[in-house]
Amino acid sequence: MRIQYQELCDTLSSILEKRGMSHSDAVLSAHLFADASRDGVYTHGLNRFPLYVSYIDRGFIDVSARAELESRVGLIERWKGNKGPGNINAHMAMQRAIELSHESAIGVVALRDNNHWMRAGNYGLQAAENGCIGILWTNAMPNMPAWGASDARIGNNPLVIAVPYKDTPVLVDIAMSMFSYGKLERYAMEGRECPVDGGFDEKGNLTKDPVAIARTRRLLPMGYWKGSGLAIALDLVASLVSGGRTTKDIGELEVETGVSQFFMAIDLSLFPDRDEMERKIGETLEFIDSSDPVKESVKVHYPGEGMRRIREESMKLGVYADESVWEKISGLI
Repeated sequence: MRIQYQELCDTLSSILEKRGMSHSDAVLSAHLFADASRDGVYTHGLNRFPLYVSYIDRGFIDVSARAELESRVGLIERWKGNKGPGNINAHMAMQRAIELSHESAIGVVALRDNNHWMRAGNYGLQAAENGCIGILWTNAMPNMPAWGASDARIGNNPLVIAVPYKDTPVLVDIAMSMFSYGKLERYAMEGRECPVDGGFDEKGNLTKDPVAIARTRRLLPMGYWKGSGLAIALDLVASLVSGGRTTKDIGELEVETGVSQFFMAIDLSLFPDRDEMERKIGETLEFIDSSDPVKESVKVHYPGEGMRRIREESMKLGVYADESVWEKISGLI
């Protein structure tokens, strides 16, 4: 089904306000969820909203808590999330990194004790819309085995890199696993297999079956040992710089909360060769887009380019929503 964007925002914000969130914060949080689904990232948009509300109801998310500055080391600010709403805290952290980048070209905010930030790409786009390169990541609960292991002891730790370019920035938003659990859930809901092997079944065989992978919790790291190694490094950097929990520490909690996150913004407007940068970006992306496709019907495009088409369609025709998910959300009103 399709739902008009503003209706989505109004419905979600109303639900959050009824749970004690201030009007302005509820509107921001609702827009971040709606933006994710508007851009085609349903797994971390509407599909994730009922879980978000359940964490509020169960006391894992404090709707009145906000991130606070703890200390500053050189160009790096350390903030504590106080287990407030993850997407609001993340938005605040990226905004602060952007402000710092306007002063010194680079701004870094390390955030600890936060909740799940939902769609990571939102904050990369936030940086790009302010003329900045955005580089950010989070750690997570143990949800993926290290390469060569059978039990989950590392997180799939999503990483985002955004580069501003006209109205369609480059946006890389990837977990360190072949597929996130949200994407597995979506494939299962749609009765589809993963397009490529995404993890291991109970017999230890690689499989495309999303249900089997979710059951074993044996996700396949992207790039095999490379994704495993990168996940470990991202976890350590985020936790060390923020002074927060590692994936191991998060795994000792009742649910995934108190995560560590890293936000960097680089303000390109301060560089004297900004116009030359724009030319390089344009030439690079045009060169990629003009690649010879393997299938004539499938055009090659740079990461983030396909999002523009989905967004325009969503704003014109309405945002796609799974009927069962919308029914759950409507029941929260």
